[in-house]
Amino acid sequence: MAMASGAVTPLKTTCVVVGGGPAGMMAGLLLARAGVAVTVLEKHADFLRDFRGDTVHPSTMQVLHELGLLERFLQRPHSRISRIGGSFGNETLELADFRSLKCQAPFIAMMPQWDFLDFLADEAREFPAFSLLMQTQATGLIETDGRVNGVRAQSPDGKVDIVADLVIGADGRHSILREAAGLYTTDIGVSIDVLWFRVSRDAASGDERLFRAAAGLALVTINRNEYWQCAYIVPKGGADEVREKGIEAFRRNVATAAPDLAGAVGEIASFDDVKLLTVKIDRLQKWWKSGLLMIGDAAHAMSPVGGVGINIAIQDAVAAVRMLRDKLKSGTLVDEDLAAVQKRRLWPVKATQFMQMMAQNRIVSPIIGGTAPRPPLPLRLVARSAFLKRRFAALIGIGARPEHVD
Repeated sequence: MAMASGAVTPLKTTCVVVGGGPAGMMAGLLLARAGVAVTVLEKHADFLRDFRGDTVHPSTMQVLHELGLLERFLQRPHSRISRIGGSFGNETLELADFRSLKCQAPFIAMMPQWDFLDFLADEAREFPAFSLLMQTQATGLIETDGRVNGVRAQSPDGKVDIVADLVIGADGRHSILREAAGLYTTDIGVSIDVLWFRVSRDAASGDERLFRAAAGLALVTINRNEYWQCAYIVPKGGADEVREKGIEAFRRNVATAAPDLAGAVGEIASFDDVKLLTVKIDRLQKWWKSGLLMIGDAAHAMSPVGGVGINIAIQDAVAAVRMLRDKLKSGTLVDEDLAAVQKRRLWPVKATQFMQMMAQNRIVSPIIGGTAPRPPLPLRLVARSAFLKRRFAALIGIGARPEHVD
């Protein structure tokens, strides 16, 4: 891609999407399906990275159904969660029941994110308008007179410039593009971090508890069939203190929060098996610049509470493509079109982040601060009502403003 003289040979496309995560891959698929030439850049050689969100919610599967892809998606290995609950000391509550949701897939599909991204990439490659460049990392923006008209990138073959009518930034919470564009975030603030690890699980178990708590301890357990993907919640910046107390103390705490996992905690050999996820909740004040639109975590970092991050990102991509594709095809895209995408998606993002903060501040933080883990009154009311469990399931599984493919 680089000329002998050292000059960079530009590539041209209608839209370049930076980031091959859920938002980026879905945007690439939808644009190519609409006949818009699109190039997706992914900085890694593959999608195989652990400890990434793998909860595919009913809202996302509804989009796949509308695309005619749901049946093929569900042929890939996955597990299903139809109900979720939580343990607070000796008290266990069922909090959400997805089975009565009026959608094509009334459950959460647990599928490793790399499998989901491979699926989207495979489907997108069926369209001639789609191009995926792996091991290609955006390093900056190409701008002319204040308008973004492409990206600069580093590929295995050297430097490459990609010129486009629109750049979609989907490069995650540590986005290079939003920094290059001078877009600023509002930090919502969080008081927790998460230590991720896994332990084996009896695949025949019917246990659907997502949250387990004891005084001073909170643990999220995600059913991945053969094993539990676990999130041990600590106060913000508290990971070093946990490590200083040693792996034996960590194992004891896990077993205290989840006594049924006591026989498996020995599988945590050392803190090499435990990964820190620094929790952030933020959002851009402005998601766009002339010629550039940010979506997904690059526009708004979500807490892992509720496992909704992937699905919010997918909804961003669906809305953005539906609202912009015809303008891209006709060459009539203007700044007001980009602003309209932010206006549509801002409210559901704000609503979701507000609920995540409420769960963090009213439930999780008091427990890890040492409070006896009695279920808060709102959760007790939800657990007693089939109607409220259905509504809670809709809030988690469908979201505040679901987007659709027309």
